[in-house]
Amino acid sequence: MSKPLSTTDTLSLGFMTFAFFLGAGNIIFPPLAGMMAGENLVPAMFGFLVTAVGLPLVGLIAVAKIGGGIPTMTKLLPAWVGTAIALAIFIIIGPAFAAPRTGLVAYEIGVVPFLSAATDTTQLLFTVAFFALALVLALNPGKLMDIIGKVLTPALIVLLLILSASVVLNPQDPIAAATGPWVDNAFSNGFLEGYMTMDALGALMFGTLIVDVLRRKGIDDRKAQARYLSIAAVIAATGLTIVYVSLFYLGATSSVLGAGADNGGAILTAYVVQVFGQPGLVMLAGVVSLACLTTAVGLISACSEFFCEVMPKLSYRAWVVITAVLCTIVANVGLSQLIAISIPVLFLIYPMAMALIVYAFARGVISQQKTVLTVLIAVTGAVGVLSALNVAGFAKPVVELFNFLPLYDQHLAWVPLTIVILIVGMLYKRDQPQLAAAK
Repeated sequence: MSKPLSTTDTLSLGFMTFAFFLGAGNIIFPPLAGMMAGENLVPAMFGFLVTAVGLPLVGLIAVAKIGGGIPTMTKLLPAWVGTAIALAIFIIIGPAFAAPRTGLVAYEIGVVPFLSAATDTTQLLFTVAFFALALVLALNPGKLMDIIGKVLTPALIVLLLILSASVVLNPQDPIAAATGPWVDNAFSNGFLEGYMTMDALGALMFGTLIVDVLRRKGIDDRKAQARYLSIAAVIAATGLTIVYVSLFYLGATSSVLGAGADNGGAILTAYVVQVFGQPGLVMLAGVVSLACLTTAVGLISACSEFFCEVMPKLSYRAWVVITAVLCTIVANVGLSQLIAISIPVLFLIYPMAMALIVYAFARGVISQQKTVLTVLIAVTGAVGVLSALNVAGFAKPVVELFNFLPLYDQHLAWVPLTIVILIVGMLYKRDQPQLAAAK
């Protein structure tokens, strides 16, 4: 029988989960979205919270409910399909985009303001040091909860609370009118902006990593693992909501201060300098560096665990080293270029990932699970390809042929299609034995 976690360890697990999610995108995207949304702040913020908090929360619970990550969710499909989806998500959230971005944002916000001149050399030196430290921490997965949950995250939370309180008590500018697409489609733009955090994808990774941490703590019972993972998810979601709301409000009340800024990091830096001066820059550097480091550790650990399972000829430690080295190399492409490249890729993979999360909850009342899951992945994958081509500016004539689909013009056609497929799957009850076999 599993030994129960103490209250301190349970809270540490939740703090660790929060720290894994609170990374680069979580800090740099909300301020700019808040400033552009302006008077439409509330619907924009709610749209963002759906994909940046709601989906990661249900994603973690889905992992707990189904007893595993993507390989478990896709076990009814041909093995290569599940492996391909999992590999794509782990590469995107790991060495290709999300993990390298943590080092770049830590450099841009935590280091550049203190340099007389930022150069490619200073960026290279910092990213090497940053990912070397992340590598060392990731090499000790059994100590992750103690290192991150009990040491790094409490310090991060204190700094974030100071910043959040300041934003609420000391707004700098009046909230201006919404601009661009935020005028008419604030909710859907906020929803799509939440893609950029990559947290729904991260949930499918971190869920299995957290279960592994629980096993190392002596929690072997599956129901106990699901309970603790759900508690951790709620703690993380609560913390993320507080951070996002304060950063959105910071952006919305920086209409003059942040004028001309092309990213949320610049708005955040301008606010901190104006309100706190030079000591504020030090505080901001601490917040960003800690947030990015903890996320980098989680991403490198989760990716290495997965790669080790898929390609077991190399050990976990070897994969940690390889992943950290790849992150360092990719990080030196540059932040703007990395974000630009990642957008169409995220529009491609997100619909499938989110459909898998929804399916994990609905599968218990679906008899033809294999058929429904196959159709779901095929349809959301096709819609994802169209959205990716659209935002990348390719194949316009082909893409425009599908304008008849609901919400297609807002890149959300996968939502009604997923709902229809699942409803049909729930109503069709022909093969009850398959339902029982898949549970």
